[in-house]
Amino acid sequence: MNLSSSAAAWIAIAAVVVAAVALVVAALAWRSLRAVRSAQVVLLGGGKGDLVDFAVSLQARIDDLHRAVDEISAALARVDRRFDEALAKTSIVRYDAYEGTGGHQSASIALLDTNRSGLVISAIQGRDYARIYMKELDRGRAAVALSPEELEAVERAMAH
Repeated sequence: MNLSSSAAAWIAIAAVVVAAVALVVAALAWRSLRAVRSAQVVLLGGGKGDLVDFAVSLQARIDDLHRAVDEISAALARVDRRFDEALAKTSIVRYDAYEGTGGHQSASIALLDTNRSGLVISAIQGRDYARIYMKELDRGRAAVALSPEELEAVERAMAH
């Protein structure tokens, strides 16, 4: 097959134009790739890895963070349980146990946790003697009946 010189010239010109267009497209692709790479460097903080490596390491750090949050949550639950059992509610009620003694020398003290468990201590003062009574409360229930002053001390303690 013989090509005329004018047809060969047109084919050569078309090849040059296609090559020039390919060079322009390659230059644009190179420029776009450089922009993506510079954005990747900003995102990765100058690291050598690619976005997939970065995403994998980020997921690992997120998993570590979830584990740490779970550990903190469990520790807080343990602290809450310990706090509920700690002496947190106190109150004192002073009164005259006997007529004519004056000065509110008798007292009842409630020492309770948040579950209404603990002790009520009463000191009854007479003219020439003092008596001390202790009553244990378990969730607000006493094995021995509480006096009105002791009940008042419990209610005041739980109100705080």
